[in-house]
Amino acid sequence: MFGLGMPEILLILAIALIVIGPQKLPELAKTLGRAMGEFKRSAQDLKRSIDMDTTLQDVKSSTTDLKDVIKDSKREKPGRKKPDTTDATQGTDTDTS
Repeated sequence: MFGLGMPEILLILAIALIVIGPQKLPELAKTLGRAMGEFKRSAQDLKRSIDMDTTLQDVKSSTTDLKDVIKDSKREKPGRKKPDTTDATQGTDTDTS
């Protein structure tokens, strides 16, 4: 936790106990714990928001690329008709009964 070992944490707690006093130390610890929890939640919300924005930008970029491909394909073959599939299927109807 922040590069602090057990001896350092115990020293900090001992100093806090001396400076703050035994009556206010539990209240301070509770307040500090709540603040840390709120900070973690805020950081997670920010990360989710950034991830959603990145995903949204990727989707918009893909949509724009797809629209460009469709426009290009329409420009390249404006007068071309669909291939006639009736010629390809003629003569394949054979009755095997």
